[in-house]
Amino acid sequence: MTFGESISTCFSKYATFEGRASRSEYWWFFLFALLGSLATGMLGPVLSGLFSLAILLPSLAVGARRLHDIDKSGWFLLVGLVPLVGWIILIVWAVQESKEPNRY
Repeated sequence: MTFGESISTCFSKYATFEGRASRSEYWWFFLFALLGSLATGMLGPVLSGLFSLAILLPSLAVGARRLHDIDKSGWFLLVGLVPLVGWIILIVWAVQESKEPNRY
């Protein structure tokens, strides 16, 4: 999946928490969110806040679908709320290969 395909897929599945997302889809969207945040942050805090709000739901949805791809529940995104260790665990899970067969 290319950069553009990933962004259009994530926005077409804006609030779809069902299904699966490939590693490339997840990481390309992550790069888009990072670059967009950096660009809007340089332009002003209001624009940065609006951008972050606009991509909040698609980011959560693609994260849940990525966890589904490795046969974990989307609720495991809450692990990210654990200080320090939570984000490390989510990154390790996000780089894993797809698991076949799985329940999603």
